[in-house]
Amino acid sequence: MRRIVALSAFSSALALVLAGCTPASDAPPSPAASSPATPQPAVTAGADAGETSEPTTTVVEAQEPTTAYIARAKSQTVDVLTEPDGAGQVTIRADSVLTVPEQTPLVFLVDEIQGSWVHVYLPVRPNGSMGWVAADDVVLSATDYRVDIALSEFELTVWDGEDLVLTSDIGLGTEDLPTPGGTYYIRELVQPPNPDGAYGPYAYGLSGYSPVLDEFAGGEAIIGIHGTNDPESFGKAVSHGCIRLPNDVITEIVEEVGLPLGTPVYIEE
Repeated sequence: MRRIVALSAFSSALALVLAGCTPASDAPPSPAASSPATPQPAVTAGADAGETSEPTTTVVEAQEPTTAYIARAKSQTVDVLTEPDGAGQVTIRADSVLTVPEQTPLVFLVDEIQGSWVHVYLPVRPNGSMGWVAADDVVLSATDYRVDIALSEFELTVWDGEDLVLTSDIGLGTEDLPTPGGTYYIRELVQPPNPDGAYGPYAYGLSGYSPVLDEFAGGEAIIGIHGTNDPESFGKAVSHGCIRLPNDVITEIVEEVGLPLGTPVYIEE
């Protein structure tokens, strides 16, 4: 199920989601919408806290058709441990990693499931951070969608299991402000107020951050996938780190494909 909620008032949210996306000469616009694109529950949490059965493991790997699992927090905060049922607890708050937390669920891409614990990718610095959350604190769902981004080829591909959904040329970060490689996931979807503006009609905020910028336009330098008003940027290194798509392609992905929040995004260096 997908909801796109248009907001009439401007705020700083889009600058937070799309930090590092515009060329240096452009001022980042304010946001106009957020979409939870909440994944449909397809799998229940693996085990009760007291269950001692053999752990089930789901490993997410790029370039291989696979079912990815998404963990949606049941509340706007979730406790994360460095080891399952162990020490090192930190609490992630939705308002620290999402731009419109009251409308967008706090989601994580699952790396593996072990009994009553779920190992997840975290939407925090440094890129690639992971931790364990209790299965009782999340709702698991599954998706066969994934997004592959080949930096050397300036190409984005959307897959549905083994089926190719679409391929598109893209614009990427410059050498000094690169698009980071690694495993990420879609954590939110926003709808800019002007579909013909610098961010196009839609923009996905990813779980990754610029490896160079600490902040952008007063917010976190979060990497995004979005449309653009510069069709000459495809196949070129022109952004502060975000991935630019043609407006018709990002519209197709959002309105026709409907990628759920938590969809894995594999960026190959």
